[in-house]
Amino acid sequence: GGGGCPGVWLGVARRIAGVAVGGLVAVVADDEAARHDVPAWCGMRGQEYVGEPVPQTCVVRRLS
Repeated sequence: GGGGCPGVWLGVARRIAGVAVGGLVAVVADDEAARHDVPAWCGMRGQEYVGEPVPQTCVVRRLS
């Protein structure tokens, strides 16, 4: 366990830095808060929250 905030935000931030603009990042988090934390992080950082295509996996598109 233990994928919750701030762990989820740090995971997204680390991964998104390694992909090209337009690329996708999937973050697996077993914390229910991730469903709210990841979209909130995207809003603060100007990235696109794509969704949760499979349970406990949040997908983000790098916009900048």
